[in-house]
This record gives sequence, C-alpha cells and structure tokens, in this order.
Amino acid sequence: MTLLITSLIRKTTLFLAAATLSVSAMASDFNQVQREANQGNAIAQAMFGVMYDLSKGVPQDYTKAAVWYEKAANQGLAKSQYNLGVMYANGEGVRQNTATAKEWFGKACDNGNQGGCDTYRKLNQR
Repeated sequence: MTLLITSLIRKTTLFLAAATLSVSAMASDFNQVQREANQGNAIAQAMFGVMYDLSKGVPQDYTKAAVWYEKAANQGLAKSQYNLGVMYANGEGVRQNTATAKEWFGKACDNGNQGGCDTYRKLNQR
C-alpha cells in the first residue's frame, strides 16, 4: 500500500513537472533537447524519462523511461534517482527488485530528496 501511495505521489509530481516541461519542450527545439540528452545533459535526460513515463509527446514506454532516468540518476539528479527507485519497487520498465529500489531511494535521500528518505526508511522498517 505504501508503494502504491508513493507511486501516486510520484506520478502526481511527474505530471506537474511534465506539464511545466512540456511547455518548455514545445518552446525549445525537441531535437536540441534530444541532442543534449544524448550528450549527457542530466536535465534533458530526466525530461525524456518523464516524457516516456507519462506519455508526453511520445508513446508511453516504461523501459525507455527507466533508461533515461538511470542516465540522469547516475549523474546525481535526486529526482531521477527517486523515480528510478519507484520503478524498481513497482517493476515498471525494469524487473521488480526491492533491494535495487532501496539503493536508489537511499541515493536520492543522500542528494536531498525527502521522498527518497521517507521511502528508504519505510523499506527498512519492513
């Protein structure tokens, strides 16, 4: 139940972020954002994760969302670390793995994401 609530919170947060990002993405050149993501820009990578996660301008694809989140997460982007943790916890686009989810939540927490801290603590209490 806790992960369901966490997933709902994540999707709500992602929706709000995506709404903001979609306006920005429309204003900027999609190809430029894609180039920046491919060149290692963590924010652009996170944007693609959100787009694939929530089907914003692209078909929904959790596997691609997880790939882009992981690229941004490996660069220390706390929100992408948290989102990747939720994907592992729920088995969205990746094989469900609580230990890996917990690692990503811990990294998100270490980088200042309160949701990561809360979820990490809850997983430790199980």
